[in-house]
Amino acid sequence: MNQKRTGSLLIRGGHVIDPAAKLDATMDILLRDGHVADVAPSNKLRGASSETFDARGLIVAPGFIDLHVHLREPGQSYKETIASGTAAAAAGGFTSVCCMPNTLPIVDSPEWVTWLQLPDRRAVVNVFPIAAATHASKGAVLTDFRALQRAGAVAISDDGRPILNDAIMRETLRLAAEIGIPVIQHAEDTRITEHCSMNESPTSFRLGLRGMAASAEASVVERDVQLAQQFTGSRLHVAHISTAEALKVVRRGKRNNIRVTCEVTPHHFSLVDEDVGDYDTNFKMNPPLRSAADREAVLVALADGTIDAIATDHAPHALHEKVVEFERAMFGITGLETALALAITKLHREQKIPLTRIVELFTAGPARVVNLKGRGSLARGNYADVTIFDPKKRWTFEVGKSRSKSRNSPFDGWQLTGKVVATIVGGRVVHRTD
Repeated sequence: MNQKRTGSLLIRGGHVIDPAAKLDATMDILLRDGHVADVAPSNKLRGASSETFDARGLIVAPGFIDLHVHLREPGQSYKETIASGTAAAAAGGFTSVCCMPNTLPIVDSPEWVTWLQLPDRRAVVNVFPIAAATHASKGAVLTDFRALQRAGAVAISDDGRPILNDAIMRETLRLAAEIGIPVIQHAEDTRITEHCSMNESPTSFRLGLRGMAASAEASVVERDVQLAQQFTGSRLHVAHISTAEALKVVRRGKRNNIRVTCEVTPHHFSLVDEDVGDYDTNFKMNPPLRSAADREAVLVALADGTIDAIATDHAPHALHEKVVEFERAMFGITGLETALALAITKLHREQKIPLTRIVELFTAGPARVVNLKGRGSLARGNYADVTIFDPKKRWTFEVGKSRSKSRNSPFDGWQLTGKVVATIVGGRVVHRTD
């Protein structure tokens, strides 16, 4: 999706929210040849355009960036393909997605990083690979970070297989710091969460399920932050943070000027462990849904700036992997098409978090985490990636109409507010709501 675009598009009369450029006003935007040509108050732009988009009454934002998706290729195309996953991303307003390496085989070589970006994959939006930190994500032998970066990897991570060996994690952070590539850690001490399937809580006790302690997340974050401060230029990113304890560690690290960032998922700010109900596997994910107190801590951290990005952790699974006993069901849910609406409904409308902050969490925040230059803002010269949405539109999510190949969402039938109207990648409209 990075091929050169030609032609021009004038987006007229929309309310532009661009936190990175400190824009929050009605403006016109001219896109030309795949880049932002100009931004000016309404009716002040000169010159003709080949197309015009009437954005009056709508929010015009920099293209949304999702730091954490599972596109399932190579190896598991029965769940999702790059084509179907990026179509879902476009429907959700995302112009760029960062895909995790836990595929079959693991994306641990420059060849696989290149493969993910080939035109043959038929991506609808920009795809930025995240490569494995260790060979086959076994946590033992480090991959060639520099070669992976040259091939297009924007970060390294063993994702669902956290690096628990202290020496390996220290060396990972040291080598990554030398080339300025972020290390993304799934913070979970799997030595104490083995065979656990949800949060440790009264609900897990009632259901007779083994529960994951919040300390299993916080202890890994604590260890990683301490290691990260040892290396100048180290960039640690905590994936899908979910507990109050772990957020305290990140907040303290930021105060001490350690380069630690974190993301949160819409399901962790929208749901709690009690929502599992009676073994509903569409509410099974990892990290698991946490307590109401943890959710409250997430909401505070979203409002005060501790959290850097909203990421979906879009994790599609086939029906036969979810419609089984709770303990046997795969972890994960789809999330690309509901992320914005959940943020507007749960954060903006219910928690009164400003819309500008929500846009920042989808744009400038994630762009900073993985250093996507030319994205996350509509500044002149940047890539012509734009998300246009109606923050007041009420609608019902119907999972059966999803662009994803999978249907494992806990939000089926939810009435939501905030709807993507158009997604523009490189100056071309790739999704538009009728």
